Amino acid sequence: MEADAGVATSKGEPVGGNAAGAERSRPRKGRGRGGRARNGSPRNADVAASAKPTPPPARPVPPRVLVPELRQDPAPLSHPRQSYAAIDLGTNNCRLLIARPAHDGFVVVDAFSRVVRLGEGLAQTGRLSDAAMDRALGALRICADKLRRRHVHLARSVATEACRRASNGAEFIARVAQETGIRLDIISAREEARLAVLGCHILLEPGHGPALVFDIGGGSTELVLIEEDHARGDAPPRILDWVSVPWGVVSLTETVAAEVEDATARALRYADMRARVADSFAGFAQRLAAMQAASGAVHEPRLLGTSGTVTTLASVHLELPQYDRSAVDGVIVPAESMRGISQRLSGMTLAQRREQPCIGKERADLVVAGCAILESILDLWPARRLGVADRGIREGILRSLIGSQDGALIRRLSQRGKPA
Repeated sequence: MEADAGVATSKGEPVGGNAAGAERSRPRKGRGRGGRARNGSPRNADVAASAKPTPPPARPVPPRVLVPELRQDPAPLSHPRQSYAAIDLGTNNCRLLIARPAHDGFVVVDAFSRVVRLGEGLAQTGRLSDAAMDRALGALRICADKLRRRHVHLARSVATEACRRASNGAEFIARVAQETGIRLDIISAREEARLAVLGCHILLEPGHGPALVFDIGGGSTELVLIEEDHARGDAPPRILDWVSVPWGVVSLTETVAAEVEDATARALRYADMRARVADSFAGFAQRLAAMQAASGAVHEPRLLGTSGTVTTLASVHLELPQYDRSAVDGVIVPAESMRGISQRLSGMTLAQRREQPCIGKERADLVVAGCAILESILDLWPARRLGVADRGIREGILRSLIGSQDGALIRRLSQRGKPA
């Protein structure tokens, strides 16, 4: 856990920023149910679509929010053919996104995601294992190949909690650069929180007052209290407070007792997870309570989550036969439904969870830890609804990269015609 995790400045801080760490050099060779609101606000559809001739009774469709960067409008500033890339190497996943600028965001042209479990065993040894590093390198080689083939103009590649905590994290970063040409930047917990908010805040349910955005990762969880500037439309929000705790789905799973078949033991294990997470949130909870008491204002709590945990549980809520990003990203679900699903999954055996659609073998052993973290967040910030985002750090990097390039072009254009 880093020493800088904690409170932001008393005046808060903007989410937007420059694209520090970006590199121009390319690596060497080496819908289920859902609706969409067109005006940016959530809506409810009356019926669910079905391809069957005699559909069952319709269920209400969960509300959604608009996803503006998926529009295919021409770019006003950045060259529309230039590609930008973001790589996020986390404790559990390696993810790549390549995009081109569009009118109000960007259009994705290529993507890649693979479970690598880089942080496997880190809680016990304090080091990245050889097997975990090999898995991550295999995924990064694929990313490097995609960067070459897509002729990426500007890229930023980041590593998070596993590399922050591992005693051999810097050594691994050097190996990645040597073998793939990708230069990973080990970012701070503060920067991780900022990028996650920058990437997903546009999916926040409209409303007033502070809102809480969270990211449940593999090795850590970030909670960010934000305040929007409604006069500036989609401008990045201001961070009022934040915290990063060293509990993610991998680190929490590996810290508590191993899973067993006995139902009572499973319940005790889940209670242990809940207690550990709640204890790590205690200081942040006290600051939230003090802030709310000082303001005196009463607003409906708004909550937005970005992580594999919330997208998986949202898929279960929607009863999807398999994961469908178009049905999940931007959906708004009842918080109590997510809590109920969390409690139900925590009571299942590992074999039973593996049989659940959208969970499967890759997530079956880790999803319970995610459920424990999510329930603790719902205790901390008792919102009635939960917004779900299948986006985060990568999208935040891309928005930062493209925005910085547009800003540089504006500055250059403003100097034209001026006397020396």
